[in-house]
Amino acid sequence: GISFRIQIIVKELLDTDVLLKLLFHLPVNYPSTLPDISVNSDQLTRAQCMDVKDKLLEQAKKHLSEPMVHDLILWIQQHLKDVIKQSATVCNEKTTLSKGTSTEDGIWMLLLHLDHMRAKGKYVKTVEKWASDLRLTGRLMFMGKIILILLQGDRSSIKEYLILQKTSKVDVDSSGKKCKEKMMSVLCDTKVQSQHKRFQTFEVKEYSTPKELQKEFDTAGLTTLFSEFVPPLLK
Repeated sequence: GISFRIQIIVKELLDTDVLLKLLFHLPVNYPSTLPDISVNSDQLTRAQCMDVKDKLLEQAKKHLSEPMVHDLILWIQQHLKDVIKQSATVCNEKTTLSKGTSTEDGIWMLLLHLDHMRAKGKYVKTVEKWASDLRLTGRLMFMGKIILILLQGDRSSIKEYLILQKTSKVDVDSSGKKCKEKMMSVLCDTKVQSQHKRFQTFEVKEYSTPKELQKEFDTAGLTTLFSEFVPPLLK
């Protein structure tokens, strides 16, 4: 499939212009399959951005099997104000629900392996921001030349993180030009099980030895995950 970004300004909303940054990933069998959509805006909260995304996907279903991106952009320009108002109402209702309720898909876990980071400082800040925006917890782990990203959170947020990781210019190439991540491996993408402990925060950590790294996995109840995927990387 292909990915492309579109930025649109919606005027006279919330007493300010809202700049919407939309990322569409069109799978190979689009438009028979819905596109993946990511929504960002400095003027909206993360929850509002997620609501905008959900509404766009609802509209996309009405246009299945026909080109839809242009129609979706026109629709959100006309209806953003209503979506934001509705978002505030839903948000207030949700606070009355028990905190134990989870999303339909439950909590998901993702383990990624990166080959290298040339612009490490910028790359790390980008990963931290994405994790924060998408309410993901976990670890960005460095041990020697090994770089692992372990994430936990809603299934939809995990999917959105993967799109960002694959399509954004997060690093620089050998000549110093910004480039996308082309050497990432998805080691594991699975539902969190009862024996797994939940990370409460997202942290960047460095480890001196494989034993230290393994202890991080052991503490989280992820011993099997470590033994299955990490030892081959140490060779």
